Amino acid sequence: MFRNLLLTLILSALTLTLSAQESLLDLLPEEEPTVNYATAGFKTTRIINGHSFEMNSEGVLDFKISHRFGRLNGGAYELFGLDAASIRIGLDYGVTPWLNVGVGRSSVGKMYDGFMKVKFLRQQTGKRNIPISMLWVSDMAVSSLRNTNSDLDPYLNSHRLFYTHQLIVGRKFTEGFSLQFMPSLVHRNLVLTRAESNDVIVLGVGGRLKLSKRVALNMEYYYTLPNQLDPRYTNSLSIGFDIETGGHVFQLHFTNSTGMVENAFMTETTGDWLNGDIHFGFNVSRVFTVYRPKG
Repeated sequence: MFRNLLLTLILSALTLTLSAQESLLDLLPEEEPTVNYATAGFKTTRIINGHSFEMNSEGVLDFKISHRFGRLNGGAYELFGLDAASIRIGLDYGVTPWLNVGVGRSSVGKMYDGFMKVKFLRQQTGKRNIPISMLWVSDMAVSSLRNTNSDLDPYLNSHRLFYTHQLIVGRKFTEGFSLQFMPSLVHRNLVLTRAESNDVIVLGVGGRLKLSKRVALNMEYYYTLPNQLDPRYTNSLSIGFDIETGGHVFQLHFTNSTGMVENAFMTETTGDWLNGDIHFGFNVSRVFTVYRPKG
């Protein structure tokens, strides 16, 4: 009987202890769900010519050099395009985690350009499940070529201005595959003929396929809706490789576009891949931390 009484007391004590522990656990606050952002969908803020859905971090300055040689079908006399070259030098800066600005100068058309890039939706899981990233890019470019036409206004020079607005919708599907769509509108203050449109609608698509830890295959294509441009202009297609080496990202690629500013490669591409009008080129990106945000 004593043993039964002792066993009953022990079981009662264990039951009370477990109940007290459960009551204390109920008083503890529930853990906040973590936010997991998708990162490194692309290695830089550019796929090849156009913007990717990646952003520079706040306080980070990205120095970019873009280089395009001549056409491969120039043959041995032109060293398969290496005798000719076009270049763009640009600076992109992360003002906040969701706002980037940048400026650049291109030798094609002696073009100066500036842009603003805003991310208003970021792919994430956890606290909120957002399957895509969405950004808005607005770009303005001005040609500094000397005015050889006296009929054009020599003071306002509004015919030199170009504006591009673009919506980027992208998703990092896996660690090795990302895809984005870029519906765009290019406004040109001056067109050569009445048959051309001042406002040109362009539909773009770009993607990245990771091949190894430091190498990825990139592609972008811009389709111009019919009956907007002179027939001599074609759609821009670019294919290339990203090679990451420490603080540098080298982008080696082939493209039928000479220009590296939005209005140039979207509406002024004349090269035809089937005819060998292909430019070999590269982009070099080097980032610098100007300041580190608190926290």
